[in-house]
Amino acid sequence: MADNIIKTKSFNFALRIIKLFQFLKYDKKEYVLSKQLLRSGTAIGALIRESEQAESKKDFIHKLAIAQKEANETDYWLELLFQSNYLNEIQFQSIKSDIVEINKILASIIITSKQKLSAT
Repeated sequence: MADNIIKTKSFNFALRIIKLFQFLKYDKKEYVLSKQLLRSGTAIGALIRESEQAESKKDFIHKLAIAQKEANETDYWLELLFQSNYLNEIQFQSIKSDIVEINKILASIIITSKQKLSAT
Protein backbone atom coordinates (compact mmCIF):
# COMPACT_ATOMS: atom_id res chain seq x y z
CA MET A 1 0.00 0.00 0.00
CA ALA A 2 3.02 2.30 -0.33
CA ASP A 3 1.61 4.42 -3.11
CA ASN A 4 -2.08 3.74 -3.55
CA ILE A 5 -5.26 5.61 -4.12
CA ILE A 6 -7.02 4.82 -0.83
CA LYS A 7 -4.03 5.95 1.20
CA THR A 8 -3.85 9.25 -0.71
CA LYS A 9 -7.60 9.86 -0.74
CA SER A 10 -8.02 9.12 2.97
CA PHE A 11 -5.15 11.46 3.86
CA ASN A 12 -6.54 14.28 1.71
CA PHE A 13 -9.99 13.63 3.17
CA ALA A 14 -8.57 13.92 6.70
CA LEU A 15 -7.11 17.31 5.77
CA ARG A 16 -10.53 18.43 4.51
CA ILE A 17 -12.13 17.20 7.72
CA ILE A 18 -9.65 19.19 9.81
CA LYS A 19 -10.45 22.35 7.83
CA LEU A 20 -14.17 21.66 8.13
CA PHE A 21 -13.78 21.15 11.88
CA GLN A 22 -12.04 24.51 12.16
CA PHE A 23 -14.80 26.18 10.14
CA LEU A 24 -17.54 24.61 12.26
CA LYS A 25 -15.82 25.42 15.53
CA TYR A 26 -14.72 28.99 14.84
CA ASP A 27 -17.25 30.27 12.30
CA LYS A 28 -20.37 28.32 13.24
CA LYS A 29 -19.58 27.92 16.96
CA GLU A 30 -20.49 24.23 16.79
CA TYR A 31 -18.43 22.14 19.21
CA VAL A 32 -20.02 18.74 19.78
CA LEU A 33 -20.85 17.35 16.33
CA SER A 34 -17.72 18.82 14.79
CA LYS A 35 -15.54 17.01 17.35
CA GLN A 36 -17.23 13.70 16.49
CA LEU A 37 -16.67 14.42 12.80
CA LEU A 38 -13.00 15.22 13.42
CA ARG A 39 -12.46 11.98 15.33
CA SER A 40 -14.13 9.64 12.83
CA GLY A 41 -13.01 11.49 9.71
CA THR A 42 -9.33 11.39 10.60
CA ALA A 43 -9.47 7.83 11.94
CA ILE A 44 -10.14 6.45 8.44
CA GLY A 45 -6.69 7.28 7.13
CA ALA A 46 -5.01 6.26 10.37
CA LEU A 47 -6.59 2.81 10.17
CA ILE A 48 -5.63 2.46 6.52
CA ARG A 49 -2.04 3.30 7.46
CA GLU A 50 -2.27 0.81 10.31
CA SER A 51 -3.37 -1.90 7.86
CA GLU A 52 -0.02 -1.56 6.10
CA GLN A 53 1.56 -3.26 9.09
CA ALA A 54 -1.08 -5.97 9.44
CA GLU A 55 0.14 -9.22 10.93
CA SER A 56 -1.90 -11.33 8.54
CA LYS A 57 -4.40 -11.08 5.71
CA LYS A 58 -7.21 -11.45 8.26
CA ASP A 59 -5.74 -8.62 10.33
CA PHE A 60 -5.48 -6.49 7.16
CA ILE A 61 -9.15 -7.09 6.37
CA HIS A 62 -10.13 -6.39 9.97
CA LYS A 63 -8.31 -3.05 10.07
CA LEU A 64 -9.89 -1.96 6.78
CA ALA A 65 -13.30 -3.07 8.04
CA ILE A 66 -12.86 -0.76 11.04
CA ALA A 67 -11.81 2.04 8.65
CA GLN A 68 -15.03 1.40 6.72
CA LYS A 69 -17.05 1.67 9.95
CA GLU A 70 -15.37 5.01 10.67
CA ALA A 71 -16.19 6.14 7.12
CA ASN A 72 -19.84 5.21 7.65
CA GLU A 73 -19.87 7.11 10.94
CA THR A 74 -18.29 10.13 9.24
CA ASP A 75 -21.00 10.00 6.59
CA TYR A 76 -23.59 10.07 9.39
CA TRP A 77 -22.06 13.16 11.05
CA LEU A 78 -21.86 14.95 7.70
CA GLU A 79 -25.53 14.22 7.01
CA LEU A 80 -26.48 15.42 10.49
CA LEU A 81 -24.50 18.64 10.08
CA PHE A 82 -26.18 19.24 6.74
CA GLN A 83 -29.71 18.49 7.98
CA SER A 84 -29.17 20.78 10.98
CA ASN A 85 -28.05 23.61 8.65
CA TYR A 86 -24.44 23.81 9.78
CA LEU A 87 -23.41 22.91 6.21
CA ASN A 88 -25.03 24.27 3.09
CA GLU A 89 -25.84 22.12 0.05
CA ILE A 90 -22.62 22.94 -1.80
CA GLN A 91 -20.39 22.25 1.22
CA PHE A 92 -22.21 19.02 1.96
CA GLN A 93 -22.22 17.65 -1.59
CA SER A 94 -18.54 18.44 -2.04
CA ILE A 95 -17.36 16.42 0.94
CA LYS A 96 -20.14 13.82 0.66
CA SER A 97 -18.81 12.71 -2.71
CA ASP A 98 -15.39 12.13 -1.13
CA ILE A 99 -16.69 9.90 1.66
CA VAL A 100 -18.87 7.93 -0.74
CA GLU A 101 -15.85 7.28 -2.94
CA ILE A 102 -13.70 6.25 0.03
CA ASN A 103 -16.43 3.87 1.21
CA LYS A 104 -16.67 2.26 -2.24
CA ILE A 105 -12.90 1.80 -2.48
CA LEU A 106 -12.72 0.30 1.00
CA ALA A 107 -15.61 -2.07 0.23
CA SER A 108 -13.90 -3.19 -2.96
CA ILE A 109 -10.55 -3.82 -1.22
CA ILE A 110 -12.24 -5.77 1.56
CA ILE A 111 -14.26 -7.93 -0.86
CA THR A 112 -11.22 -8.67 -3.02
CA SER A 113 -9.08 -9.45 0.02
CA LYS A 114 -11.72 -11.82 1.41
CA GLN A 115 -11.96 -13.60 -1.94
CA LYS A 116 -8.20 -14.02 -2.10
CA LEU A 117 -8.12 -15.27 1.48
CA SER A 118 -10.80 -17.88 0.87
CA ALA A 119 -9.06 -19.01 -2.34
CA THR A 120 -5.94 -20.02 -0.43
